[in-house]
Amino acid sequence: MEEIFMRRAFDLAANGRGKVSPNPMVGCVIIKDGIVIGEGWHMAYGGPHAEVNAIASVADKTLLNGADIYVTLEPCAHYGKTPPCAELLIKYPFRKVIIANTDPNPLVAGKGIQLLKDYGLEVITGILSEYGDRLNARFFTFIQKKRPYVILKWAETSDGFVAHSDYSSKWISGRISRKLVHKWRTEEDAIAVGKNTALYDNPQLNTRDWPGKNPIRVIIDRNLELPSNLNLFDGSQKTFCYNLLKDEESNNVIYVKVPEDNFIQTLLDDLYKRKVQSVIIEGGSVLLNLFISEGLYDEVRIFKAPHTFENGIPAPGMRGKPEEIIKVEEDELWVYYKK
Repeated sequence: MEEIFMRRAFDLAANGRGKVSPNPMVGCVIIKDGIVIGEGWHMAYGGPHAEVNAIASVADKTLLNGADIYVTLEPCAHYGKTPPCAELLIKYPFRKVIIANTDPNPLVAGKGIQLLKDYGLEVITGILSEYGDRLNARFFTFIQKKRPYVILKWAETSDGFVAHSDYSSKWISGRISRKLVHKWRTEEDAIAVGKNTALYDNPQLNTRDWPGKNPIRVIIDRNLELPSNLNLFDGSQKTFCYNLLKDEESNNVIYVKVPEDNFIQTLLDDLYKRKVQSVIIEGGSVLLNLFISEGLYDEVRIFKAPHTFENGIPAPGMRGKPEEIIKVEEDELWVYYKK
């Protein structure tokens, strides 16, 4: 039964995807005599946490006497945008607190669990923790590796090309695959392209085909060769342009000068300092291969389309078997997770 209720808590937590960064996604379920009497999730950054919303959903607070509360992540024990959730839980006569993952944030890191135990609550941890590892991979990567969670994404033909030799590539993947990409953009903090993709595709990198927030745009243009009339410089979204020449801010575009040595790592360090928790790298091949060769990625999503170019710009190389292959109309989505 514990796993059933925790799965429900994870289902609730996932509702916060794309809305709570740089906080983690958290869900909470309250059980009394085997029946769900309250539930909630962290809905928005700066808003009430999952435990607060779950307790608030129980109209008759006397029902909390002897109830069990399931939380996907260790309740916080520090003051941030909101008061500590661990302090809230000890105000009510719960019987048990069941937790999937402990919080690696040094501000919490076992302090929430210890506080609950100090007040005599029974605490159980590790229930379906592997679900939490995947759900909050962005948060855990951000805290533990001190960089954003990096997703590499591209579409390739069945004969292994991402564009024609003249860099034209309209469109390799199908209509539903392209709509899915816009959904992904609403779920991540930032999206990055290199100079060639910016120049030849002139992308907008927004979410016009899916409701939700636009990501921060990231451009890599070492020598500032891109023309200012590209869509990426229209000022409609916050945009970072990483280069070797200048620091400057103009029309919602922030130019960030970084050294040639360790360019990509320094870029990720800067995004981390700006609290960017995740970034999708959309290409092209040179940039994607650079992230692959330096091992600076966590997930790879490849659309394999049933078209051929016969020649052109080769797709980045990924070795090994994908963890998932998902059919998307005529395309296949291959998903890899870095071990």
